Amino acid sequence: MSGGVDSSVAALLLHQEGYEVIGVTMKLYDIDQADLPDYYRGCCTIDDVEDARAVCRILGVPHYVLNVQREFRTFVIDYFQSEYESGRTPHPCIACNDKIKFSFLAQRAQLMNATHVATGHYARIVAGGSGAWELLRGVDAGKDQSYVLFGMRQDQLASTLMPIGHYPKDDIRRLASDANFPNADKPDSQDICFIPTGDYREFLRQRTDEHPGDIVDPAGNVLGQHEGIQYFTVGQRRGLGLSGGPPRFVIRLEPDTRQVVVGSEEQLYGDSFYADPVSWVSGVPPTGELSVTVKIRYKFAEAPATVTPVGSGAVVRFHNPQRAITPGQAAVFYQGDSVLGGGVIAGGIPPESPEPAVGRTAPAHA
Repeated sequence: MSGGVDSSVAALLLHQEGYEVIGVTMKLYDIDQADLPDYYRGCCTIDDVEDARAVCRILGVPHYVLNVQREFRTFVIDYFQSEYESGRTPHPCIACNDKIKFSFLAQRAQLMNATHVATGHYARIVAGGSGAWELLRGVDAGKDQSYVLFGMRQDQLASTLMPIGHYPKDDIRRLASDANFPNADKPDSQDICFIPTGDYREFLRQRTDEHPGDIVDPAGNVLGQHEGIQYFTVGQRRGLGLSGGPPRFVIRLEPDTRQVVVGSEEQLYGDSFYADPVSWVSGVPPTGELSVTVKIRYKFAEAPATVTPVGSGAVVRFHNPQRAITPGQAAVFYQGDSVLGGGVIAGGIPPESPEPAVGRTAPAHA
């Protein structure tokens, strides 16, 4: 329970269904409230903890605070820094879900003799016809969070509840208001929770070593210099320090040579990539090429594509070129509302990958 309205209503709905609810707030990092900007919409403040505790008091259920700062630093913040230093663009919410909520917290839940971990995610978990659990989009398309949950395994889905995924956001606020929750109108959290100002480059500047390098065009011509590749991401246009000439965008980062490669917007588009590692929700990779839609960024419309398992990863080929395919971001595979799986965008297609099949697709589940 972060102190927000979503996890609060998740507790309310389960309490009404007869579950024995235990409220848990995770202390993820230290934050100095005196330095917080007025627009901060993160978590882990004293007010957030008090909101969660007040909701539990109204429901008449226990509330605990778990200190997971060490785990959060190791698996989320350190990962965040390391990925940027390696020329990739991470998604810390995916790491938090994978390593903190559905790993560490789930282990703590077992020690409490709890059968499930419940969250305030806008997604749905349902029993599939084959006996396997399925992960579906939330019914509120504007709030759907299935993208950040693609890595959940069958055992995790079996022991997780996401009750608010069956409701639109307006209904969640109405339920909170009807229950007289103090956070019914609390704004949603935004951006990266552990960077209150939202300036991730300044965050990295204070915590990473700078290794200058060249800014080059696709032919290798030097156009300027930079202070470190961790300050750049594919698709970036502003902050390149280049003057004159046509608009330029970061089209590739070369960590080995510390080069930032820039080019035209047209050069940002690509129609294929390799994702590795890849996780399949069913636990079983498909036996061949699949027709899917693929989302390559959280706030990004998915596009039709084929996905073919290759080793521990998968090759994705879009029907039409997509803008700014970014290493480090997640690529999530959908069929309708169902999440089939996903993986981390690694880069170009390996040379040993099979050619795309023509007129042939494999079933969604082996």
